[in-house]
Amino acid sequence: MNKPYIKKFTQLGDIKVFLVDGKYIRKKINEEFTNYGQNYLFQFIPKNELWIDNARELGEEKYYIDSMLAMRRFLAEGLNHNDAVKKADAIERRERSKSKIMQEIIKIKNKEKLVEKIHKELLHDYKKIKIWLVKGELVRDLFFLDFTEGGHDKVYSFVPEKEIWLEETISPEERKFILLHEIHERNLMIKGLSYDDAHMSASKIELHCRKHPEDLKEKMNKEIELIPN
Repeated sequence: MNKPYIKKFTQLGDIKVFLVDGKYIRKKINEEFTNYGQNYLFQFIPKNELWIDNARELGEEKYYIDSMLAMRRFLAEGLNHNDAVKKADAIERRERSKSKIMQEIIKIKNKEKLVEKIHKELLHDYKKIKIWLVKGELVRDLFFLDFTEGGHDKVYSFVPEKEIWLEETISPEERKFILLHEIHERNLMIKGLSYDDAHMSASKIELHCRKHPEDLKEKMNKEIELIPN
């Protein structure tokens, strides 16, 4: 199959579900593509297709498919985008709550213990900030459905102070670009920029380095130096 397609996952009536190369899409087509997507949000995806990043938590495909199908149905019924998202999210939360992992984890009431379950591996300790690989599925189950790729304490209240979280499913090759994005965005937000402005700036520097990886090391070192104590 031609890029970005990896393989056909399933077919639901006239709708085809494909596993795709998310890293390729983020580098060559649109850096905002995350775990999954369809035409209403990304016009480069054919209308009768649902795309899921092949770098994923195995088993989460069913949630992504349910959410995308729900969005298609609600938008077709004439709901505005915000209302459709709310209803689709409610369906996804209900389905996630039935999973075996949630039945076990929901018994834990202490936030620190929940974070311990989410932490997978300490990737870097820069003294001023810690970079953790995390279990993305648990973050979505417990805190925020739209958590994808990475995040930090200045955006998400559930991320401990002075931490950046990166999904463990992201390949080491791609991880460095997302880390650059998160550090740059966090530095700008500490300076007082809004999330939207900081995110836009971070997306630009991320895309530049995806296209010019020879610049990554220099820009990463600069951002690390700018992290405040």
